[in-house]
Amino acid sequence: MSQLAGRCSPILGGGPSVNGPRRAEIRPQSRRDLAHFRSSRLWRAMAFREPFKGTISAARDHWEKLFLDCSRRYTGNLSLFNKTPVRFFCSISSSGVQDNRFVRHTSEGETEPSSYTWPDNQRPRVCILGGGFGGLYTALRLESLVWPDDRKPQVLLVDQSDRFVFKPLLYELLSGEVDDWEIAPSFTDLLRNTSVQFVKDRVELLRPLDHLNRIEMREPGRSRSGGLVQLESGIIIEYDWLVLALGAEAKLDVVPGSAEYAFPFSTLEDARKVNSKLRMLERERFGKDSPPIRVAIVGCGYSGVELAATISERLEHRGIIQAISVETAICPNAPPGNREAAFRVLQSRKTQLFLGYFVSCIKEVSASENSVVMTRIGEEISIDAKNHQNKFILELQPAQRGLESQILEADIVLWTVGSKPLIPHLDPFDQSNIFSLNARGQAETDETLRVRGHPRIFAIGDSAALRDSSGKLLPATAQVAFQQADFAGWNLWAAINDRPLLPFRFQNLGEMMTLGRNDAAISPSFIEGLTLEGPVGHAGRKIAYLLRLPTDEHRVKVGISWLTKSVVDSVTSLQSTMTKRS
Repeated sequence: MSQLAGRCSPILGGGPSVNGPRRAEIRPQSRRDLAHFRSSRLWRAMAFREPFKGTISAARDHWEKLFLDCSRRYTGNLSLFNKTPVRFFCSISSSGVQDNRFVRHTSEGETEPSSYTWPDNQRPRVCILGGGFGGLYTALRLESLVWPDDRKPQVLLVDQSDRFVFKPLLYELLSGEVDDWEIAPSFTDLLRNTSVQFVKDRVELLRPLDHLNRIEMREPGRSRSGGLVQLESGIIIEYDWLVLALGAEAKLDVVPGSAEYAFPFSTLEDARKVNSKLRMLERERFGKDSPPIRVAIVGCGYSGVELAATISERLEHRGIIQAISVETAICPNAPPGNREAAFRVLQSRKTQLFLGYFVSCIKEVSASENSVVMTRIGEEISIDAKNHQNKFILELQPAQRGLESQILEADIVLWTVGSKPLIPHLDPFDQSNIFSLNARGQAETDETLRVRGHPRIFAIGDSAALRDSSGKLLPATAQVAFQQADFAGWNLWAAINDRPLLPFRFQNLGEMMTLGRNDAAISPSFIEGLTLEGPVGHAGRKIAYLLRLPTDEHRVKVGISWLTKSVVDSVTSLQSTMTKRS
């Protein structure tokens, strides 16, 4: 294979010269097959637009002959060469630096990938990957800044979903306080009055070029490109500046059975699935003699506690909520006021807390098969055969001394522990552009939010590993992403306009958590020891998040909707009170 690589690399690195304004095409059997022959020089040719000289027919004949000769001599059993002979030819569409050049690679019957066409090749091109708090708010920040006429960047936002999700309000979907459109507006609606472009797609491959010789990149006639992004659909985006804000996804493959049977709760789709499952269980257990709905929540951080409080209020006496944590206290990193308020609410709603335990296994048990299940540790759990839905058994092992193993039964398991950042794959054929990642998989950044070794790439939110002045890693919260988006937008402005960049400094404004339809806890950082609880805390939290919604237009719509709902609820409550008295 080393000999094959040596013979093929001249082909993809430039090969015989080609004359004239032609278009380059590479046609292996599949897009994946092309990866065997990509080289760093090919990508650089794409970015720098290196000219080719010669004749098309000579280039094609020479490349096909050399390629097929290599395939016969060195490939053996490689599936790529056991199919119909691959036809290789290359060309470039050229007429100058302004040409939109890219490599096309397709197989028969496969749609050709294309390059994203920027409206103006003269103005800077900013590509933002991820439309969460970090990505969307960075785009809106760039739109709000004042730019010189020839320096205002073109901004492209890429996200796998067509909706922005205000995740701190997902719990209100379960309680029925909000509607989908209020906390998950479409990017089309949010960006309608801006110049920001949106593409719904997944990121497949990232090829940064800003780690190369910077003097070479600034030579006259050279492209100012910072790199290339390939999307899952095949679209290739050439950018000048890149923002990594892809967020994180739930890490479910932690213990046996967790990925198969547990529900995460971090996206709009997750919330909808959980809500649908709860509705189904509520319909099945509607009668007075029906068994209670058992809900197991793994994790007692903010997300786990807010879920426990919301679902326990929703189910009331029809449900049994079991919250499990390896820690000996709920919300161990929360301010004392929030932690104490949450503990009181959970106790008042008879939530069962299993503190100091970790889940070792989750198993599914069909009620129709056996009415009694023998677990691995020899204990018996009775299964109600009248219930047609399968049950789940959670085996708990003690994480603290003095505790004994436990077996829990549940109708639904919610998993709120652990997450993994969504950093895109880098071009595997160029090892010089690898990101520096921490143990969690986040990109290491400097204090200006730029990825180390890549001056054209910014990373924020869950994608970034940044420490505060004390050396502690900043938490992956919405509050941090809000503030980083503001700095990322400003530093992009400064970098494009050759101004000094600002170091990011996180300011903790306090912490908030929901505890039910009319209950919440707020601990503002500017008044030490103060905690707003109950209806006051609930109103303060809703107002704070209303002001944090992305655009003025959306804030007005949601504000009117919430006010209307509040009036209707107040009138309904008053009528119910008067009816009871009469």
